[in-house]
Amino acid sequence: MTRTVVVGAGASGAVLAARLSEDPAASVVLVEAGPDPRPFPAELLDGTTIQGARPGHPASAGFPAELAPGHPFTLVRGRIVGGSSAINGGVFIRARPADFDGWASVGGEAWSYARMLPILRALEDDRDYGATEWHGGSGPIPVRRPRTDAGAVGAFVAAARAAGFADDPDKNAPGAPGVGPVPSNVIDGIRVNAAHAYLDPVRDRPNLRILAGTRVRRVLIESGRAVGLDTDRGIVEADEVVLCAGALGTAHLLLHSGIGPRGDLEGLGLPVVADLPVGEGFSDHPQIAVGWRPAAPLDPVESTAFPVALHARAGGEHPDGDLELLFAARTIGELLAGRANASAIPRGSEVQLLVGLQTPASRGRLSLRSADPLVPSRIEFRYLASAEDLERLRVGVRMAAALLSSSAFAGIADRLTELGDAVLDDDARLDAWLRAHLGTALHTCGTARMGDVVDGSGRVHGIRGLRVADLSMLPVVPSRGPAATAVAIGELAAGLIRDGA
Repeated sequence: MTRTVVVGAGASGAVLAARLSEDPAASVVLVEAGPDPRPFPAELLDGTTIQGARPGHPASAGFPAELAPGHPFTLVRGRIVGGSSAINGGVFIRARPADFDGWASVGGEAWSYARMLPILRALEDDRDYGATEWHGGSGPIPVRRPRTDAGAVGAFVAAARAAGFADDPDKNAPGAPGVGPVPSNVIDGIRVNAAHAYLDPVRDRPNLRILAGTRVRRVLIESGRAVGLDTDRGIVEADEVVLCAGALGTAHLLLHSGIGPRGDLEGLGLPVVADLPVGEGFSDHPQIAVGWRPAAPLDPVESTAFPVALHARAGGEHPDGDLELLFAARTIGELLAGRANASAIPRGSEVQLLVGLQTPASRGRLSLRSADPLVPSRIEFRYLASAEDLERLRVGVRMAAALLSSSAFAGIADRLTELGDAVLDDDARLDAWLRAHLGTALHTCGTARMGDVVDGSGRVHGIRGLRVADLSMLPVVPSRGPAATAVAIGELAAGLIRDGA
C-alpha cells in the first residue's frame, strides 16, 4: 500500500487528501500544524465576517513581512484544519481563461482552460446556475451569489453603472469585466471551508489519517528521494510527500529541506540537496483600502462579507481588467470582531472599498532568516517597485473615490474618512498616501514556480517522491482571487497522482 503524506489541510491539501483516499489501496496521512476542532468555532462558520483573520486569533498565524522598503506588515494565514479557507472572505471567483492558458504555457496542456473547465465544474454546486456549460450542480463546494439590489450594495452597483461600467452577472464564466455579485462559498451566512466540503464526509475512511497539531520542520530526503517528514511529534514516514502548506509554508519547508538557492542555504550552514530558485519572484495583489463613513447604520441584506465587485481596466492591455474594487458590506469592526465587539477595533465604524491591482508587475522574494525552522522566513513583497503599478493603483483609488462620492451614495455615504480633493487631485500627494496605506490581498503565489522549481505535475526537480500542490506552484498570481484555483489545484493534483503523472 503506497503511503502518501500531504502537508497542509487547507484549500488544496484537504481536497487532495480526500480525493487520494477514495482509492482503498492508498494510505493517506494529512499533516496540519493547526488544530482540528470539533465542533468548529462558531465565529469561523460566520461567513458574514472574517473574525479568524484578526491578528492574534487562535485559528490563524501571523507572519512578519515587508510590503515595501520600510513598510512592515503582519500576514495572517489560517492555521487550522481548513487552512485559510476557514478564515477568508468566502470569495470564490475563478481565475480567468487567460490565466489558465498562461500557466499551461509553462506547466503543460493539463493547465489550459479547456482542460481545467471540467475540474472547475465538477468541484462546485452552483446554487444560482446549476449544471451548465460553465458550471457544475453537484460538486462539494456550494457557490451562491448574494443580492446586489438594495442598500449600500445597490448604491455601489448603481454608481458603477452610471459611470459607464458594464454588468457582470456571472464572474465565474468567460466574458467582459464589469460590476456584479461575487460568487461565494458562503451559504445562508455559513462559510463552507474546504475541510467541511471535502474532509468531513470521509473522515471515517480507514485509509485516511489526520495528524492535526503537528508542525513539520523539514522533508527528509535520502539519496535524492523524499522518505518522510521531521515533525515536532516525531518522524512520519512516506512513500511520497506532497506539500500543500501554501505559498509561505511550502517555500519555508523546501528551503529548510535543502531545496533552494545554493548561496543562501550554504550561508546558513544548511546542506544543499537541490539548487533551485525557491522563494524567488513571487507575486501577489497589492491592495489599498478606501474608507468611508456611512450616513446611517448599514443594514446589510446580503449574507456575505464582500457581496459585490467591480473589475475594470486602469489602461493598457488587460482585457480581463487589472483592477478590482471589492465592496465590503459591513464596517471593519463588524468584519473583524462581529457586531457585538465591533467598537473594540480601531476605526471600527469605517466601511472599506478595497482596491486591488490584479496584474502586478512587481515581484517579491521569500528567504530564510535562520537555519532554525521555527524562525519565520523573510518575506519581501517589493510592492510598487514598478512605477506602472503605482500609476495603476492611483487610477483605482481615484475610481473608488469617485464612485463613493457619486449621487448614488447620497444619504448612504457621509464622507471619505481620509481622502480629500487636495490629495486626490495631486499625483505626488496621492502617491505618498498610497505608500502610507499600502496593504495586500494575501493572495501570494509563485514561491515554488512551475518550470523553475517543479514541473506541471508538481514534481520537484531532481527529487523523487516530492511534489508541490498549492498556489506556490503558479508562475504568476491569477487576475482574480485564488481560493477557487487552490481547490482546483488539489483536484488536478489528485488526478495526476492517480494517473501516475
